[in-house]
Parts: sequence; structure tokens; C-alpha cells
Amino acid sequence: MKSPLTHWNELPAFFRNKYVLVTLAFFIWMLFFDNYNFFVRSEIRGELREVREKKAYYEAQIKEVKNELSSLFGSEESLEKFAREKYYMKRADEDVFIIVDE
Repeated sequence: MKSPLTHWNELPAFFRNKYVLVTLAFFIWMLFFDNYNFFVRSEIRGELREVREKKAYYEAQIKEVKNELSSLFGSEESLEKFAREKYYMKRADEDVFIIVDE
């Protein structure tokens, strides 16, 4: 029966170098066993991409609302139109009928 060390001498000299072995062990540790291994980091990158997309969406929504707000307070007529359409407000001498399509 051969001892395990006999196979050690059959390896290329590059893989018998202790610095290469330590570096290889380090990369294997970082790839699979570390708390922030490759798989966790790829999951975090995906979450970051989703958050950035949401941020861009909400920034666009903020711009749209700011534009609507500036046009809304531009005149009394536009403010009254907004109140009537969105909140069904009416004047004291009016009746409002809401027709719902089924």
C-alpha cells in the first residue's frame, strides 16, 4: 500500500508550492464558506439592482407629482377642477351625481 505522500510528488511543482496552496484555500473559503460568500453577494447584488430600479421609479413619480402640483396651484380654475374631479367637491348651491359604468 502506497502512502498518501507518494502522490504528493506526482503533482506538478506549481501545485506543491505552499503559497499557491494557501491562496487556493483562501479562494475556496471565500467562495463557499465565508459569511459573505459568492452566492450571498450575488443575492445582495440582485436586491441592490431592485432597489435602484424602485428608486428611479419613485424619482420619476416625484417629478410628475411636482409638475402636477405646480400646474395645480397655477390658477384658481385648475385648483377647482382638481377638487371637483378627484374629491367630488361641490359648491353650496350644486348637486353632484356620480354615474358608475358596470
